[in-house]
This record gives sequence, C-alpha cells and structure tokens, in this order.
Amino acid sequence: MTTTISPTGIERRFGDSEILVSRTDKDGYITYCNGLFRDITGYGNKALVGQPHNCMRHPDMPRSIFMRLWDGLEAKEDVFAYVQNLTTNGDHYWTFARISPARDEKGQVVGYEASRRTPNRTVVREIIEPLYKDLCDIEAKFDDADEGLKASNDHLSALLRDKSTSYRRFVLSL
Repeated sequence: MTTTISPTGIERRFGDSEILVSRTDKDGYITYCNGLFRDITGYGNKALVGQPHNCMRHPDMPRSIFMRLWDGLEAKEDVFAYVQNLTTNGDHYWTFARISPARDEKGQVVGYEASRRTPNRTVVREIIEPLYKDLCDIEAKFDDADEGLKASNDHLSALLRDKSTSYRRFVLSL
C-alpha cells in the first residue's frame, strides 16, 4: 500500500452503536482489524494486516496529535483522540479513538488496541477541525518537518496551558 491517495472530501460515517477495532504490534503494524473497520476503510484483511497503521493517515491530521498519541502509549497509558483517516478511494471518516497498550501475561506491552466510536459531530466541526487546521498550518510553515512538529506541539501545549488542562482531560471534556 505505497500508493498516494488523494482526499475526495467525502465523509463516510458509521453508526453510533458500532465500534471499529484494530490491533497493532509495538511498532504500529496492523495485526487485526474487525469487519466494520475493513468495511469503512475499503481495505480487505490481506491488504491491511502487516501494514503500518499510518497507511490510512489523512493529510489533514496534524503530526503533533500523533506525537502525543505515541508519547502516551510509550508511557503505557490509554490515549484518547479525534482521528480522521482515509479510505481506499480517498473518502475520509472521523472517529473518537481510544488506543490502549496490549499486554502479555507478564504485563509487558506487546502491541496496541484501538477501539473507535463515532465522534460528536458538533465537536468535530466546531473544535477539532479548526484546531487541526491551525496545527497543520503551523507544521506546513517549516521546511524542516521536525521543526514544524515542534512548533505545532508547542502551540498545542500553550493552548492547553491557557485552559489549565492536559491533552487527555481536554479531549475527554469535549
């Protein structure tokens, strides 16, 4: 799956009682995905398993959000985030995701499990989309991707400081 997919601007939705599930190894390579996940993304099981989960990353997703996600997972915490992904044909779908470390019988992290619900549409439209656009715009101002990521993350940190909250509490409060 190395082809570039261009966004169509068309959103796919799933039901409020439905849950998209995927599991990855510690490096973020997909090891399992449920049928609804495959249906929404348009990928078959063979096309997904073994691929990096970021293969469906939407270009309007700020890198700083994924940095916070991975920082939380590396700290062995559950992480919550609003995520926009691409489908095989360039449509997109929004989710409210909970990503958790998966542990073996000795308590060692062996991978990650993500369960995604349909997000609050008002929150996505009024809060998340403008925030993500600002973060992506900041990232795009820099020729050096690492500098853009740092600037975007610094901006998000300042917003959270102004609200006297953490990223986790902010996301869960929406």
